[in-house]
Amino acid sequence: MTSRSRRAVLLLATAALALGSAAACGTSRVPGAVGSPGSAAGSGGSDGSDGSDGSARTVVNNGHRLVFHVTPGRLPAVVLDAGGGQDSSYWKDLAPALAKDTGAEIITYDRAGLGASEEVAGPWRVDDAVSDLAAVLTAAGATRHVVLASHSEAGEIATYFVRSHPGWVGGAVLIDASLPDFYTDGEIDRVVAANKDEVAALASQPSTPQTRQLLSVAQDYVAMHRAYHQASWPQDLPATVIASARTPFETSPQDAQLWRDAQAAFAHAAPDRDLVVADNSSHDVPLDRPDVVIRSVHAMLARTG
Repeated sequence: MTSRSRRAVLLLATAALALGSAAACGTSRVPGAVGSPGSAAGSGGSDGSDGSDGSARTVVNNGHRLVFHVTPGRLPAVVLDAGGGQDSSYWKDLAPALAKDTGAEIITYDRAGLGASEEVAGPWRVDDAVSDLAAVLTAAGATRHVVLASHSEAGEIATYFVRSHPGWVGGAVLIDASLPDFYTDGEIDRVVAANKDEVAALASQPSTPQTRQLLSVAQDYVAMHRAYHQASWPQDLPATVIASARTPFETSPQDAQLWRDAQAAFAHAAPDRDLVVADNSSHDVPLDRPDVVIRSVHAMLARTG
């Protein structure tokens, strides 16, 4: 798969992350697929590389195994949820720095099909991703007043999670996150048209876990994001929006402006929300400006603690 094709399909999946940074760091990007809602059971696991102080743990949700990591600390916990195509290793530098600065418990995890978590067949469903996140938090014993720090595509998971799990989340830091206002019918059509050829080329390639996961996210993109455009964040739940300086759409001024407008509209829709612009940052704000993320999480912990 070429870098151009991977970037195009990741953009279709609202991942749109800097592939050059990933290649330089030796990381892989495989957008996640997820299972169905159901019960969870925790168990021990293998070592991880996300920067946490402890070994990896596992939880089984609807028959598939999810891997997560916990850095011990004070409650409420902070949950770091990476963007599309990224696993818990995305936070390998920021997680220990955040734990040291805040003293809080830090949780990272691999969504299904990413990192060490098991692949699940079928199209990507945000409800299933919400179920998996709930399973991880239940296994970690963090089901009250957690602070979500959600990057890019994980903003969609956060939005649905806070609606379906009231009381679990005390506040959120949405890091250049995919937010509902962006997904107008016109923008959805533009993104799909721009990526049509790349998706077709990807489907013709040999089936691998990576190609299957990419295609699973693209499969129901239109219906999923038309529904997401109608989603809302609870008015009384604090949130800080961190907007990157360059957006995921550095070569498309029209898309970039709509992304900025969506960030601002969300931040200004309720009094208990803030907008922070991470100067000199690409879409990969946690890598380019970890200081901005740490300050925002620290402030949210103070507001919710």
